[in-house]
Amino acid sequence: MIQIRPVSDLRNKFPDIERIVNTGEPVYLTKNGYGAMVVLSLDMYSKLTDGVEAALDEADRMAEVDSRRMSHEEVFESLRRKIDAQ
Repeated sequence: MIQIRPVSDLRNKFPDIERIVNTGEPVYLTKNGYGAMVVLSLDMYSKLTDGVEAALDEADRMAEVDSRRMSHEEVFESLRRKIDAQ
């Protein structure tokens, strides 16, 4: 179930927030009725970002050995073709 809490709960009910995020679920925090931030466990954050970091590291390695550069149109067209092929 989606957990939406006021940002004040982060201060006033930290143990409750911590318990929820430690189950692997995010907690969405609002300020004045509007979305303000999302709290995740370190494990969930790592799962979200590790793949991105690895891909960026690979792109950096490839750029060091290949002088060819692609425009953003070429990159996105290539990605669209790969997605459409699935």
